[in-house]
Amino acid sequence: MSTPHDAVAPLIEPITFLAAAVVAVPLFKRLGLGSVLGYIAAGVAVGPFALGLLGEAERVRGVAEFGVVLLLFVIGLELNLSRLWEMRRSIFGLGTAQVLVSGAFIALYPYLVVGRDFSASLVAGLGLALSSTALVMPLLQERNELEAPHGKAAFAILLLQDLAIVPLLALVAFLSPLEAEGEGSSWLELAAVVGGAVAAVVLAGRYLLNPFFRVVARFGTSESMTAAALLVVLGAAALMATAGLSMAMGAFLAGVLLAESDYRHELEADIEPFRGLLLGLFFISVGMSVDLRLVAENWLALLAAVSVLIAVKTATLYGLARLFGHGHDTALRTALTLAQGGEFGFVLFSTAVGAGVMAPEHANLLVAVVALSMAATPLVVRLGQPLLCGERGRPEPEEDFSGANGSVLVVGFGRFGQLACQVFLARGLRPTIIDNDVEMIEAAGRFGSRVHYGDGTRLDVLRAAGAGRVKLIAVCTDAAATTTKVVEVAREAFPDTPCFARSYDRRHSLELIRRGVAAEVRETMESALAFGREVLVGLGAPRAEAERLVDDVRRRDRERLEAQIEGGLYAGMEHLRVRPEPLAPPASGRAAAQDAAAGGG
Repeated sequence: MSTPHDAVAPLIEPITFLAAAVVAVPLFKRLGLGSVLGYIAAGVAVGPFALGLLGEAERVRGVAEFGVVLLLFVIGLELNLSRLWEMRRSIFGLGTAQVLVSGAFIALYPYLVVGRDFSASLVAGLGLALSSTALVMPLLQERNELEAPHGKAAFAILLLQDLAIVPLLALVAFLSPLEAEGEGSSWLELAAVVGGAVAAVVLAGRYLLNPFFRVVARFGTSESMTAAALLVVLGAAALMATAGLSMAMGAFLAGVLLAESDYRHELEADIEPFRGLLLGLFFISVGMSVDLRLVAENWLALLAAVSVLIAVKTATLYGLARLFGHGHDTALRTALTLAQGGEFGFVLFSTAVGAGVMAPEHANLLVAVVALSMAATPLVVRLGQPLLCGERGRPEPEEDFSGANGSVLVVGFGRFGQLACQVFLARGLRPTIIDNDVEMIEAAGRFGSRVHYGDGTRLDVLRAAGAGRVKLIAVCTDAAATTTKVVEVAREAFPDTPCFARSYDRRHSLELIRRGVAAEVRETMESALAFGREVLVGLGAPRAEAERLVDDVRRRDRERLEAQIEGGLYAGMEHLRVRPEPLAPPASGRAAAQDAAAGGG
């Protein structure tokens, strides 16, 4: 017969984890040290080497690694194959050079200074050359730097490092004195297995996933969609793990193949809560792995090792990034961000111990070095800011949507959005405004306007800003690509809320109409018509006649746009009074001139 204690026992560890996160993370964010360092500190406190409230780190990390898997899936959803191809030089050039050069330099320290043998030093150097995807990507996301040049460079290097774990594990097997002759798979067999697994994920992603999610969305519930998303992620991860690749790589590949899907934003929103909690658990497991007794006994050696690791990786990465054409600021930011050891080092070092390449006490010290370097990363990034040549990195404001209860959600508060809001306010409507331009938000605040900081292309931001309860969403952003993405997210997640959008030109208007906006307004249309009207008046035309002519042009333009919706870009040309062409176009440029006339304005 079970006792009350038996019933409560399974809940002790989850309660401890949640309590540690709730206490430590807000405290560390308040101190400006970031949530990652808060999780690691919480892990140190509740781990087996301090308070002992949680068990072994390895047992927790087995579940926590799924946080890294989900993180890579979400990152993949933001990319596609064409963007990956554009990044090939950074991935395979800079990424490969970073692993090899950093690994070689780091290996010299245990080999020459500590006196380890060559095999153990080589594995240690290459393992420490790998940085932490689980740490760096949330750090960049937290600082809104994923799309910055150094964010893209860091991601490319991390992607190559994830790929590098397979040959590094093979290297450990090759160096192992326990490896019997004739055992193990050949390189050809390994390549065939890996190639088959990748091909299976690619083919499934290309031909099965979209129909699968279409059926689930049509006949299932929101919970079914969440379950389907987790099934796809974990299935791809398991397939890659079976082939010897990292689970994170399988999830990333599945995300990339779904990047063009109509369901990607819903998938991202479904995965987000699991990703956040599991990543937090991962960092707590990193903190739990820090053996405080070992650190106390070897604090001087560990301090020296962590300092050497960070210095060598920063210097090497900076030099390589400069060699690959990056500027000083981008190279330095990338180097500082990737200066730590990574989670795959844990896997490599434990494998090396099992293969007899490395002594257990050596591996334990290396695990402590990795954990301490990860904990030091937020501080290293902050201390490196004065070395930048450009802006000293003004801190981003926190997303705060308290008081976001307007009846209209306005995304973008530039020149266009400011004038539109004047019209809304004149009618007595209360807009909720979001923008991600810090200087503009501060300027608006000086004039008494409340603008919430947030990226309108993110579903979680739109939800927090009230997109699900407002009467209308007005997208007033400057860049056409940004406007399209906001509309895409809003129409998919909030199909019952009308979406009005500012468009860049006629082509953009057609694209927005195809994506389901209730109305679009070309940013120069009305100002150009007003300008034309005033010119006619200035030339002596009666204002009534000028108004009538402008109304005629507006009507013809609308009829032409409606014809283009049905018949394509070149339809409705009969509605043009004059077909504009560039001055003296070359003979070969006639087609381009016609294309410009069809799509312009």
